[in-house]
Amino acid sequence: MELPVKFKEKIQGLLQDEFEAYLDSYSFPEYQGIRINTLKLGKEAWDNICPFEGLEAVSWCKEGYYYQEGDRPGKHPYYHAGLYYMQEPSAMAPGAYIPIEEGDKVLDLCAAPGGKSTQVGARLGQTGLLVSNDISATRAMALMKNIENFGIRNSMITAETSERLATKFKGYFNKILIDAPCSGEGMFRKNENAVKSWETHGIEHCCNLQRIILEDAYTMLKTDGMMLYSTCTFSPEENEGMIEAFLEKHPDCQIIPLTGVGGIKQGRPEWSDSKKDTLSGALRLWPHHLKGEGHFVCLIQKLGEAFDETKRLSIKKRIKDIPILKEFIETNTHLDINTPIIELKNKIYLQTEDAPDLEGLRVIRSGMYLGEVKNKRFDPSQVLALAYPKEMFKNYIDLQIEDANVIKYLKGETLLIEAPKGFNVIGVMGHPLGWVKSQNGTLKNLYATNWRMM
Repeated sequence: MELPVKFKEKIQGLLQDEFEAYLDSYSFPEYQGIRINTLKLGKEAWDNICPFEGLEAVSWCKEGYYYQEGDRPGKHPYYHAGLYYMQEPSAMAPGAYIPIEEGDKVLDLCAAPGGKSTQVGARLGQTGLLVSNDISATRAMALMKNIENFGIRNSMITAETSERLATKFKGYFNKILIDAPCSGEGMFRKNENAVKSWETHGIEHCCNLQRIILEDAYTMLKTDGMMLYSTCTFSPEENEGMIEAFLEKHPDCQIIPLTGVGGIKQGRPEWSDSKKDTLSGALRLWPHHLKGEGHFVCLIQKLGEAFDETKRLSIKKRIKDIPILKEFIETNTHLDINTPIIELKNKIYLQTEDAPDLEGLRVIRSGMYLGEVKNKRFDPSQVLALAYPKEMFKNYIDLQIEDANVIKYLKGETLLIEAPKGFNVIGVMGHPLGWVKSQNGTLKNLYATNWRMM
C-alpha cells in the first residue's frame, strides 16, 4: 500500500525507532474476530458447541476470539441465532474497558453498525437502558438489526445529532460511549478507502466534530458518570490533544487510568502541549504491538454537579390492554401480560419502566419490537423469538446443527415437520431462530425476508 507522504513523515516523527516496525505491520495478515453473546450463553456452553477450530482468545476482551482464515462465521446458523458478533479485535477494546454495571443508563453515541452497542447490551444483562444512536438513519438500520439479532430487550435506537440528544438528556446517563468520527489512520492497514478519506477531509475536520461531541456528552452525563472516548486513529490532535483540551475546559472531569494488556500501550503525554502524566492513563493499540488495528481509548469521569432534566415516558398500556396481543402472548409464550408497551400505528414495542420520552427526535426503535396488530390478528416479530430463551415459548422445535432443515429455514423454505398446530418457535441446539406456523405437518416459514441466508 502506498501511504501518503505527509502521513509517513508525521508517524516517523512520532514513533522514531519504532517506525520501521510499524511499516512492517502492513505485511501482517488481517485479523478477524468474533465476540460471544453472553446474553445467550456462557463460555462453557460456547465451548461445548463451538464449530470453529483453533480459536484464539483476545487478551483485552474476555468474550472475544480470533478466528482463522477460511472460517465463515457469518454463514453459520449460530450467527443467525445471535450467539456471536463478528468484530475486528481492536474494536472490542472500547466496549470492554468502559465499566458497565447492571442498571446503568448507557448511551452509545456513534453506534453503527452495532459492535459496541451489542457488547454493552450484553454486559447490561437486560437491565437498565441502552440508547444507541447514529446520525445516519441508513447506518442506524444496520445497527437495529444487530441489536435485534443479539436479543437486547432494553434498548432504544435513534438517528440524531449529539446536539439534539443533549437537549433531551441533560444529566441522564451513567455511561456514554463515544466512538468518535476520526481521520481513520488506524484503519489504513485494513481499508484503502480510509487513506482516501484522510487525504480528502484532513484531521482538523474531525477535530471539530470531536470537540462538539465531547461537549454534548458532558451535558448528558450524570454526576460521577463516565464516558469512554475512542478513535481508530493515531493522530495526537484527535487523541491526547483532544482529551487535554477537554479537561482544561472542564476541570470537574478527570481521567480514570486504564491498564493495557496483550500488547496495548499507554497514552503518550509527550505528544500533548501540557505533557501531563495523567494522559498516560489512556490506551493506544498499535498494529506492530498486537494482533489488531489502530485504536485509542480514554475513560473520563465527571465529578461536577449534574441534574437529570430528562422527561420520562408515560406508560399508558400494557400487554393485557390489547386483547389480540394478550391472547397471542398467553397462548404462545410465558411473557408477563403486565409488561409495559407502546403502540405506534398498530406496531407494538416492549417498553422499559422509567424510559425517556423521545418525542421530537428521529426514532428508529422506541423499544423492542414485539410485532404488529393487523386484520384482527397479531403477527409476531423476528426479534420476539430471538430476545428470549427457548423456555419462554410454549411451543418450541429444536433442531440439531447437522439437520438440513436448519439451513432450509434460514433460507425461507417451507418445512415438513410435525408440530403443535399454530405458532411455534424453531431453533438450533437450544437457541431460537424465529417463528413458524404449523398446520397439517407443514411449517409455514415466518423467518423475516430481509434476514434470510443467501
